[in-house]
Formats: sequence, C-alpha cells, structure tokens
Amino acid sequence: MTATKSMDPKVLNILKDKVKLIEANEKAIYLVGPINLPVRLFDETVQFKWYCWLNCKEVTDDFERIIEKLSSVNLAEFQQSSVLVHGDFEHADEALIRLHSICHTGDIFGSKRCDCGFQLKTAMKAIADHGTGALFYLANHEGRGIGLFSKALAYILQENGFDTVDANLQLGFVDDSRDYSDAIRVLKALRTKPVKVMTNNPKKLAALKKAGMNIADRVELWGDVSEYNEKYLQTKIARSGHLEGEGCCND
Repeated sequence: MTATKSMDPKVLNILKDKVKLIEANEKAIYLVGPINLPVRLFDETVQFKWYCWLNCKEVTDDFERIIEKLSSVNLAEFQQSSVLVHGDFEHADEALIRLHSICHTGDIFGSKRCDCGFQLKTAMKAIADHGTGALFYLANHEGRGIGLFSKALAYILQENGFDTVDANLQLGFVDDSRDYSDAIRVLKALRTKPVKVMTNNPKKLAALKKAGMNIADRVELWGDVSEYNEKYLQTKIARSGHLEGEGCCND
C-alpha cells in the first residue's frame, strides 16, 4: 500500500534542489540530478554525472507533490530516459554528445546482431577521452520505436529472410518512429553552446537543427562489423539513409 504520511522536511530539503522543471508545451519534464556515477569503462573508472528525467502531464514547481505521487505510480512498468554527463558540459567550448536509443539485446547482453553495444561503449569512451560531453540514453526507442516484444518478433522475421526495415513494416510499424524532442529539451537545459554529435543517422542531425541546436560537427560511429551484423549495417545505409563512413562494411 502507498504511504500517506507527510514528507520529512529533511528529505525534501535534500531533494528539492536536485529536481528541475522543464516545461514542454502542455506537459512537464522533471530532470533529477546530477548524481555521481563512477563507471567502469574498459580498463579504467571514469567519473560521470547522471541525470534521469520523467515525463508528466502535471506542470508544477511543487516538487513535494511530485515526489509524494511517485509511490502511487508504478514507474517500474514504464521506461525513463537518462543522460550521462562528463566534464564541464555546460561551459566547455567543445562537447561531444550521443543520442543513444535503448537496445536491450545489444547494450545489456552484448548481442552481435547489431552495433548498439559497440556504439554505446565507444561513445562513452570518446566522451571521456575528449574531456566533456553527454550520452543520452533514450527509453521507448527499442527496435527504432516498436518495443522489445515486437523487436523479438521482428528478429524472427529477420531470421527468415526479411531485413530490419521490412520486418518492422510487416508487423504494422513504420521503419523508424523514434522521437528526440524530449532529449533535445533536456540537452538545451544542460547546455546552450554548440555540440559535436556522434551519429551516422541524419534524422538525429535534422531533429537537432530543427530545434535550433547549434551543431559544430558530426563524428561518425561505425565499427565492430562482423558476419552477424553486416547485413543489418548495410540496410541502415541502403534503406534507412544512414551516412556511410570508413568503419562500416569495408573489407
């Protein structure tokens, strides 16, 4: 059952300055952080600042009300996005960013059917080496927006001759339904200076430019090509319009 007692003033005092309201049309984005997050990255531990955000229909700066409502909403059934920030992201002249879509199979299990796990770790390492940047880890993007269960069905179709685009289309989805608007709002709340974007996807660049974000440069993120994902990567280029680079599908 949900507790109804009033929040301890000490607890509220600790949390209130860690929650930022970002108004987004008729809804709100509540950004919590920064939180110290030491991350094991290859052979070293890198210090990141972690933020998480929550979409909510209620727009209020009464954070006690928002916090008290959390225990009555089963957020474990829903995904929330987050961002890892390294260095002086707000003020540094140059910063790398990566808008990374959640991939349960690639990011968690290390699946070689895609290049997502490779891109995740490579982007984090590049940000750490660069000295400042941010990796946005975006929920509700699984399978380019179709969800994990539907992605499993799409994988079965792929094992029977369909490519990634046709598999999604056969299940009644569009090829790519991902929305980057919330991530861009959070990005603008954390930084207003130009950014270098690690991506091969022109749709991400277009979304950033449409939102008025100043893009200083694009950094390609190809690699880890193998017999397991070569067709997948070629489909990204041939059918999804991804920008081909030196690290993709070359002998």
